Amino acid sequence: MLRYLLKRVLSLALSLVVASAVIFLCIEVVPGDPAAYMLGLNAQEDTLAALRAELGLEGSTLSRYLSWVGGMVQGDFGTSYTYRTPVAEMIAERLWVSLPLALYALALSTLIAFPAGIWAASRRGSLADYGVMGVTQLGVAIPNFWFAMLMVLVFAINLRWMPAGGFAGWDAGAFAALKSLTLPAIALALPQASILARVMRSSLLDTLGEDFIRTARAKGLTRAQALWRHALRNALIPVLTIIGLQFSFLLAGAIIIENVFYLPGLGRLVFKAISARDLIVVESVVMLLVFAVIMVNFAVDVAYAVVDPRLRRGRG
Repeated sequence: MLRYLLKRVLSLALSLVVASAVIFLCIEVVPGDPAAYMLGLNAQEDTLAALRAELGLEGSTLSRYLSWVGGMVQGDFGTSYTYRTPVAEMIAERLWVSLPLALYALALSTLIAFPAGIWAASRRGSLADYGVMGVTQLGVAIPNFWFAMLMVLVFAINLRWMPAGGFAGWDAGAFAALKSLTLPAIALALPQASILARVMRSSLLDTLGEDFIRTARAKGLTRAQALWRHALRNALIPVLTIIGLQFSFLLAGAIIIENVFYLPGLGRLVFKAISARDLIVVESVVMLLVFAVIMVNFAVDVAYAVVDPRLRRGRG
């Protein structure tokens, strides 16, 4: 297991180095000068040069890349060009919105998908199975931003059970904060739960057709007993893959939902930073999201090895 973990850590470190270089180069070659954007088209060249020096936009590409990476390793993400505040503070403030939202949506997705997928697999070919598959197909087909606006119309405007948008803040209490995140989390969780339920059902049905399940049934176990005791554990590997991908998507891809509900999360921060040519914010947030994706994949790899010890000896 230790050797397996060391290989995964080495792969993680290499992925981070490559990702940081790609992100920096891609954003550096984007046309447009942040200094010129901030000062306007009529700014004098000496004024532009002074602002570029203040913002750290001078020097070679390699030196700026090393300075950026070195700062991130020490927890210093630089200073926002637009707001003139430390990027780390801006990210930390908004992470307390995006991270709970992603976890909330993932929890809802998992709580819905697992029972639905297991129930459909245990009743293959029945009306319940067709019903679950029909509902999940509808969940995949409906755009989450349209569903979000529909929920705002029903639960916020008509029924007035939930706030239409904004974030109450954790200072207002956990209940108020979670209430602000409930509708966005449901909007994010619906398509993810539909996908996860279908994967769970398919994986369970494949596992139930394996020889060891037939052997367990021949020894006297019922289909339900074979499912819960043997099939479920072996069916979790593709499900864990989907959960890892979903968390990465929910954390990095919630920009539309955050804009629908006016949530001050990372998605809106990146959107505003791109509009304002605040490259240091874009670089830092994207790198943070890539780090989160890589760490989630690492955690999924470790979970694979726990669920199926053969992976430690085989592909590890």
